[in-house]
Amino acid sequence: MTSPLDTNRKIIVLASNNAGKVKEFNRLFAALDIQIVPQGELGVAECEEPHHTFIENALEKARHASRITGLPALADDSGLCVHALGGAPGVYSARFAGEPKSDARNNQKLVESLAGQTDRSAYYYAALVLVRHADDPQPLISDGICRGEILETSHGEGGFGYDPLFLLPQFGKTAAEISAEEKSQISHRGKALRELIAKLQETGL
Repeated sequence: MTSPLDTNRKIIVLASNNAGKVKEFNRLFAALDIQIVPQGELGVAECEEPHHTFIENALEKARHASRITGLPALADDSGLCVHALGGAPGVYSARFAGEPKSDARNNQKLVESLAGQTDRSAYYYAALVLVRHADDPQPLISDGICRGEILETSHGEGGFGYDPLFLLPQFGKTAAEISAEEKSQISHRGKALRELIAKLQETGL
């Protein structure tokens, strides 16, 4: 079996096995000559996310992956926050309607929860945490926000999660209707990634 590691480049283990994230992160980190390797390829099991904030969960996942691999580790935690629901579903966005995870059921519960509400403002939030080692006392932390409104009906076939309900006023379309290129420029994760890379360029790995 071929090793997933390129020994000629610096390595960061990603505390996720999401193929889309791996591709996006590798594209942006390539300029720093850093390879992003998903934790599953290094035998790291998923970590529990016991906390009530995005940053705490991301830090928990990053330290877990770094502790097992001995490598620098990067983790993200993200979700949808709706003002009329007091910030819910928040860190529980992926499991808003319970187990098993289902985008369709989550979207249905969101629409039902907002029935009769006039304030439909919401935002996607992403927190990124990079630790150089498991006990790093000063992890690099960045975040990003993408603001929008929640519609009563779904529009668009792209994206995932709550994207078909998430209207982006600047486009007049939902996050499921815009192109991947447009989304990367305004997305919460894209903003957080660019901020993190800028910090890494200043401090080094």
